[in-house]
Amino acid sequence: MTDINDPVHHVFEQRERAESFGSIAADYDRYRPTYPDELIVDIAARGEDVLDVGCGTGKASRLMAGRGLHVLGVEIDPAMAEVARGHGLDVEVGSFESWDDAGRRFDIVTSAQAWHWVDPVAGARKAATVLRPGGSIVLFWNVTSFASDADERVSAVYREHAPQLSEQQHGGVRGRIDLYGGSLADAGFGDLEQREYPWQRAYPRDEFTAMISTHSDVHLLPDDTRAALLAGVGAMIDDELGGTITVEYETHTLFARLP
Repeated sequence: MTDINDPVHHVFEQRERAESFGSIAADYDRYRPTYPDELIVDIAARGEDVLDVGCGTGKASRLMAGRGLHVLGVEIDPAMAEVARGHGLDVEVGSFESWDDAGRRFDIVTSAQAWHWVDPVAGARKAATVLRPGGSIVLFWNVTSFASDADERVSAVYREHAPQLSEQQHGGVRGRIDLYGGSLADAGFGDLEQREYPWQRAYPRDEFTAMISTHSDVHLLPDDTRAALLAGVGAMIDDELGGTITVEYETHTLFARLP
C-alpha cells in the first residue's frame, strides 16, 4: 500500500507553490525546458485522446498536439491556462482532483512536471475513472545535472546564497516515482514501467538564470535573496564557465496502464 504519510507526498499540500506561477507565466513559457521527442513518440503510441494534468502554459501539450494527438489541458492557475490557450490549446481551469470530467473519457492521462502538486491517492483514482479500459497514465519530470564539474560550482552558489534550497532533484524525483507507482497500483493500474530519457542543452548565462528563476522555490524566495542567488549563478557562469552552462537532462518517466 502507498504510504501517504511519507513527506514526499506532502508537496501537493503546498498549493501556494503550485499557484505561484501565474505572475511569471510568460517567463515560464519562454524559459522552461522542453521534453525529448522520443518520449512524445512513446506517449503517442498509446492512443489519441490525451488529458494533460497541470498543463501549465502547454509545454508538453503542444508537443503532443504536434504529433496529431487530441489534447485537453487541466490547469489550476488561470494565467498559465491563458498562455496555453494563446498557443491554440483547449484548457479548463481547476484542480484535477475536483475537475468535472462531464463523462468524457481519454486514452491517456499525462502530467509533465506537475503530478507532485496532485494528491497522489485521489489523483490516481481520478485518473482511473477518466481513462478508457486499457488506457495509460504517463507522469514525467526533467531532472538536471551539469557537464564537467559545474555541479559543484552551482551547488556552491546555492549554499552561499540560498542554502535552504535543494538544487539537486535526482533523489526526490526517483522517490516520488516509486511512491506514485504504489498509488497507481492501489487504484488498479498495472504494467508499471520507469524509463529515463537523456538529452542536453547549452544555456547562455542570462537564459539559464531566467530559467531557474521560474522554479517555484526560487520564485518564492525574498526578493533580495533571489536577486543575490541569480547574480551569483550568473557571475559563476561568466567567470568560471565562459558564459555558457550545459545542462544534462534526464526526463524520468512512469508509465502505467489500466486493465
